[in-house]
Amino acid sequence: MANIFGNAAAIAKGMGITFKEMLQPAITEAYPDGPAQLEERFRGAHVLQRDENGLEKCVACFLCAAACPADCIYIEAAENTTTERISGGDRYAKVYNIDYNRCIFCGFCVEACPTDAITHGHKFELASYNTSTLIYRKEQMLVQVERAAR
Repeated sequence: MANIFGNAAAIAKGMGITFKEMLQPAITEAYPDGPAQLEERFRGAHVLQRDENGLEKCVACFLCAAACPADCIYIEAAENTTTERISGGDRYAKVYNIDYNRCIFCGFCVEACPTDAITHGHKFELASYNTSTLIYRKEQMLVQVERAAR
């Protein structure tokens, strides 16, 4: 008999919480009509950064690819020359691809990077009907060079 009263009390308590929440105003966002409000710590699509001289920060050390549990980062390294400097180090990433079909946005690549070359951006609309468009290349992720105003 006590078990029945205990169960009834638990149901009444749960229904009370549900009824109280029903009377609260709904919290909704106006997205996609309005801008989406993301937290500062949101992990969106990756961004490859440049240094203050406009050179790529990535020195093709492969630490991000090694840290990735989903194995979604592919890098090919090339050597910098005296006539053509792409990055501040001896090497640069000739090819840098991230396969967002596999990426789990864990952030291990960002933590592993010694030069802070790869970061998470705030781009979140990555959905596609074609999986080949979810392989982002270096040109898509690299921060654009700001040109001086004339």
